[in-house]
Amino acid sequence: MGLLKTRKNKKFSYTPRYYDNKGTEGSPFEIKHKFDEFRKTVGANKGLKGRFNDALDDFKNNPDDQANRRILIIVAVLVLVFLFIIDFDLSIFFSK
Repeated sequence: MGLLKTRKNKKFSYTPRYYDNKGTEGSPFEIKHKFDEFRKTVGANKGLKGRFNDALDDFKNNPDDQANRRILIIVAVLVLVFLFIIDFDLSIFFSK
């Protein structure tokens, strides 16, 4: 019982009872979402610029135009509500 020695973690060689190593890929303990292989934004941790570029690419390459249009409408409404809250004068955009 040394005072200056650190404890070593116990190692176990556990294999699940019903795990068939031959038929499946990877570890049985790996948690993976079912749509991860279809997304660009999931994966390696990148910087803010890399994540933003991946999100833009995913947004541009989305075949569902309804979702893109819906997002743009929601953003436009939120911007107008924000401008209304801060009492922004919208008459500068219109000529008389």
